[in-house]
Amino acid sequence: MDWLVILTDGMRTALGPQAAAYALLAIGLNVHFGFTGLLNFGQVGFMLVGAYGVGITTVTYGGPLWLGILVGLGGALVLALIVGIPTLRLRADYFAITTIAGAEVLRLIVRSSPARDVTGGPFGLQTIAPEFQQLNPIPVGSYGIGRVSYPHGQLWTLIVTWTVAILATVLVIMLIRSPWGRVIKSIREDEEVARSLGKNVFSYKLQSLMIGGVIGAMGGIMFSLGSQTVNADTYQPQVTFFAYTILILGGAASRFGPLLGAVLFWFLFGSISTGFRQAAGADLLPGFMATGGAIGATVMALVGLALVLLMIFRPQGILGSKKEMILGAR
Repeated sequence: MDWLVILTDGMRTALGPQAAAYALLAIGLNVHFGFTGLLNFGQVGFMLVGAYGVGITTVTYGGPLWLGILVGLGGALVLALIVGIPTLRLRADYFAITTIAGAEVLRLIVRSSPARDVTGGPFGLQTIAPEFQQLNPIPVGSYGIGRVSYPHGQLWTLIVTWTVAILATVLVIMLIRSPWGRVIKSIREDEEVARSLGKNVFSYKLQSLMIGGVIGAMGGIMFSLGSQTVNADTYQPQVTFFAYTILILGGAASRFGPLLGAVLFWFLFGSISTGFRQAAGADLLPGFMATGGAIGATVMALVGLALVLLMIFRPQGILGSKKEMILGAR
């Protein structure tokens, strides 16, 4: 096995645009779960709305990129209102069930055949906002070191997406340090105390859901711009749990945890996948593990095992605080 190839493939995946898009998804989830205590299992729904907002605007109706971005972000605000107004007064477990069901219903709607004229149905939409790549100032070619290299189009997407993720992180830090952020954290610690002090807990939760949803939608927008496609099958429920894994790995309620968690998660995912493919090619795996589907399932099992071990030995994550976890569990 070529360990250098395994490590470089992992690094290339960890720094790629997909990791940056998932970092945005986890940053939004951090606002919900880490700072507010909202058990949102439907964060992928916001990602889907952002992606389809750009796709439908630019492909179906021929609109400009900037309008597609506004439609995607506006759709996330509308989705937060639709989901949040009737459910945020429910218990945490009921809210979690509602959010995961809502995201899946939304996915099935955009994937349905009757929606084909607008969303592309099960085939999705292709050639999303080509003007995004037309804005690329990087000359044609490949850039990087060795196998950790990217073609100019992918490098452009990588730079823009990581820049957006960093800006979103700065925005969240500013919000959490503000009086609004202190109220949000007090709701996570004990919402009855916050309510007794005259705070409108429902309103603050709804605001948190909207802000985190918009950040998650931005992840979907950048993901679709990078792949130049939108397909409903990409936005399945496990995407939300990838985001939770990233958040827990980096540290919930930490400022830079989602960024670090995204890099580490995709490094593990990329390097383990390459390692297993090499082992399968060298006949080092049992026959039932040598197929592509079995390799993918094994990789997911190993990543899950790593997460379990992390929860046992460092439940607060790499950058998280044990004090924050204790307060959030009250």
